[in-house]
Amino acid sequence: MSGTAYSQKYYVYVTAESDDQVALIAFDSKKQTAVAEKTINVGYKPADIEGPHGITVSPDGKNWYLSIAHGNPEGFLYKFETGTDKFLGQATLGLFPASMQISTASGFLFCVNFNLHGEMKPSSVSVVDPVSMTEVTKVPIGTMPHGSRISADGLRQYSVGMMSGELFEINTLSLKVSRILNLDKNENIDPQMYGKMDMRASTHADHSMHEMHNQNPGAKMGAMVHSKIKPTWVMPHPSKPLIYVAGNGSDEILEINSDTWKIVNRMKTGKAPYNLDITPDGTKLIVSYKGDGATGIWDLEKHIELGRVSNTTKGTHGVAISTDSKYAFISVEGIGGEPGVMDVIDLKSLKKVAHVAIGKQAGGIAFWKIK
Repeated sequence: MSGTAYSQKYYVYVTAESDDQVALIAFDSKKQTAVAEKTINVGYKPADIEGPHGITVSPDGKNWYLSIAHGNPEGFLYKFETGTDKFLGQATLGLFPASMQISTASGFLFCVNFNLHGEMKPSSVSVVDPVSMTEVTKVPIGTMPHGSRISADGLRQYSVGMMSGELFEINTLSLKVSRILNLDKNENIDPQMYGKMDMRASTHADHSMHEMHNQNPGAKMGAMVHSKIKPTWVMPHPSKPLIYVAGNGSDEILEINSDTWKIVNRMKTGKAPYNLDITPDGTKLIVSYKGDGATGIWDLEKHIELGRVSNTTKGTHGVAISTDSKYAFISVEGIGGEPGVMDVIDLKSLKKVAHVAIGKQAGGIAFWKIK
């Protein structure tokens, strides 16, 4: 094999949520070193922390998008040019916008509004035209939605309600919820119950209260029912009718058949699995174990954990994988005032081969390119 195969550089964008920064990281596969080539300041109020949270690169690689979570009250979506990292525009979203991705079918960007503010209630997915940076609509979904990911054909957007314990599928062309799965019960839910936002909130709250009261007549009416699974991330397989969900509260990965819309496998994991990604070749699932400060590498054909890698510090957060399926890039938040870290894991040797410190509370992460 030629020497050039060992001298590629991999570029990754990583957010530092408590420093209002985004770092552009370059990993040299020959030297096995990672460096922060650039730090981009993204806060708009010098005295406040705005909280850059989710990040994604457009399918053509020309732009990157950033969710600013701590708006007043709404959050924002920022658009930048890759390479120059020039700011190109912004859009106003919902409360605490988090993870996002762009559909190759519709061209729209879908960003979940996680909503950490005030009383827990159903939230939404913001649909944005990334060219004009205009919010087209908000699609009502469950409580504390997270993990916005889109199918390989671009036709279906998936997210999970962390507190309501539901998996949502949105048709990216009609911009409507097409299917809902109650993960705790492994039962379908009629999408018609998710109508207008106010009606949805009232219906879901009433349903939860009555269900709790029926199961436990002594329970206090008005209390919300929280999912035991507490799903935090969803990832569709690149070539098979399978969807994977991180059960942060139940320490497991759920495998859902997207044809039957049922859970077909459960894989017990390390403590508090948080984010997921699948190698583009479809063979491995990479899982961040936030509670263990580690990353798990799973064989999707055999449903076994091939290896578990301890991360450089605690608070393992996001996962991004190179387009050649060779490396996983892991953001690690750190504890207290210590810096965040991005770790690099070789998916062949199953070992950590490099790391680099960045700003505090490293979170959102997105792979850009190989050069």
